[in-house]
Amino acid sequence: MEFSITLAIIVATSLVSWLGFNNEALKGALVLWPPAVTRRHEYHRFLGYGVVHADFMHLLFNMFTLFFFGRLMEGFYAQYLGAMGFLWFYLSALVVSALPSYLKHRDDPDYVTLGASGAVSAVLFAFILLRPWETLLIYFIPVPAIIFAALYTGYSVYMNHRQADRINHSAHLAGAAYGVLFTVLMEPKVVSHFLAELMNPGG
Repeated sequence: MEFSITLAIIVATSLVSWLGFNNEALKGALVLWPPAVTRRHEYHRFLGYGVVHADFMHLLFNMFTLFFFGRLMEGFYAQYLGAMGFLWFYLSALVVSALPSYLKHRDDPDYVTLGASGAVSAVLFAFILLRPWETLLIYFIPVPAIIFAALYTGYSVYMNHRQADRINHSAHLAGAAYGVLFTVLMEPKVVSHFLAELMNPGG
């Protein structure tokens, strides 16, 4: 069977997350705790926070999404960046999606964030550039990808402004924006492809 970077990421993330569910020391060493970066220069946390999750449902949702959209994007990036292109994209998305949280909370000892949601958002939004009318099942409800993108972005902006829950909405937004920007800079023709697809919903 052909090696899949997407599956390798899912296996590694699931394994570390599973170990972290019962090992607070391991989880604590990997989560993005901004003061540890600012004061102790623990830069590994910009990647480590993406392989640990709060609970099984958090992990399942992220890995389920990555499984369905990562494999197609893996092949797409390989055309331009080589066999490891998707891995570099995914890892860089983890870093970029964490930056707004880090910059805002760099000296806040009470703030931590974890999970692969930012990088998964980058993968999903890059996919939407290629197939905006693809049907996504959101809680078993079929929704066109472009409609989901609009609703997801609006909801994330609203909730990020309210700050009424513990979900890192800024990571979702930064990851989504990075997925779009990275893909467009890598292949500018994606823009014309996206617009053509957008004007042809039945195609």
